[in-house]
Amino acid sequence: MVDNSRNIRFAKVALKDQGFKVKKSWQMSRNGKNALTKDPAYNAVNPNHFIPMIDEERYGDRSDAFDKIISATHKHFWDPNDKKYLDYDQPFDTENEHIVDPGIFCLELSVPNIANKLDEKQKIKLNNESFRFVLSQILHGEQGALSLSASLCHVLKDPGAQEYAANQTREEARHVTGFTKYIQARWGKPYKVGPTLGRVLENIVSSDVVYKKIVGMQMLIEGLAMGAFAMAHEDTRDPLLQTLLKYVMSDEAFHHKFGKIWADRTIPKLSKSEHNKVEDWAETLFVDLLFNLINPWEKKEIYQSVGLDHKFVMKEMFAYIDESEVVKQEMKKTNNIFRVLVKTLLKAHIITDRTKATYAEFVDMEELNNEDDTVAGQELADEGVRRLSIINAGKKVA
Repeated sequence: MVDNSRNIRFAKVALKDQGFKVKKSWQMSRNGKNALTKDPAYNAVNPNHFIPMIDEERYGDRSDAFDKIISATHKHFWDPNDKKYLDYDQPFDTENEHIVDPGIFCLELSVPNIANKLDEKQKIKLNNESFRFVLSQILHGEQGALSLSASLCHVLKDPGAQEYAANQTREEARHVTGFTKYIQARWGKPYKVGPTLGRVLENIVSSDVVYKKIVGMQMLIEGLAMGAFAMAHEDTRDPLLQTLLKYVMSDEAFHHKFGKIWADRTIPKLSKSEHNKVEDWAETLFVDLLFNLINPWEKKEIYQSVGLDHKFVMKEMFAYIDESEVVKQEMKKTNNIFRVLVKTLLKAHIITDRTKATYAEFVDMEELNNEDDTVAGQELADEGVRRLSIINAGKKVA
């Protein structure tokens, strides 16, 4: 369990020490199974042993837990290469216009000592390049989701769960294409993956333990993505990005449900030691992801492009975060990225009294507990599904 009294100090050391490593991963299962499989729908086999997949008894032993999600796939189909869905030729002046409202995805512009060093054009560049960095990390995350869902096809024995994973793989592939084309249209190419996110994705995707894949990707990363998409959709000034995000969210809402089904069927059946293992690992991952997105070390190139020294930026940002209530107020917004993530874990009963103090530093846990379990962005996702249903029926959308 992360020591709550040392969270901020731990985070600052992590940001300053480029050799920082996350806690040692939990011991992975070597036979492809794991002791936390409590429901037949999530039974797993060794990915290097194919014979169980062609057991004649397996085909008829199918869970219906995912049938509704699978059958809804056609309702939210979209093709990023078809202009009736998205036209990437729509122009946007990235040199003179903010793609998203300044300060939302670029905390640096909320820090007076940093913002005062920049003229208006430099502020636009810092804001847009910071958002390019965020979208690049989202693109890398979508590639991680694609690879992870494909890997689930090799380990999930239940035919229904396997079919769902195959569907998600297809949907994640179009997300990779969609965000790649958007970044190409606005900037040319993405930024490289940040060290923290790269390490987290490597950990989750490469694991042969099903609970790490599902909690890590379907709940934490997908929850993080839904929060980011909802915030960007609300704050962007680019109509093309708004449409892309709406379509992606129409897929992601279903991916999130897959993780929720796992939690509903698994968490109540865990022993205390098993629950502690899941809870502690989720907490470690949360802290790692939280401070990844405000790590000045990972944006050195961007600061240099507007004449800022990254060490100066780091010093000013830490002082601002320590003294300002703005960050805490931002975390209280219903579509805040990390508030969405915490709510996902809380509603899945992964957070208990053992670890809630870690999350309570940033969000009002009592307020979250009193809310329903609707994920942020669900209304936008539903709107996206309705829009896509009209397009897929051959009708024009206003």
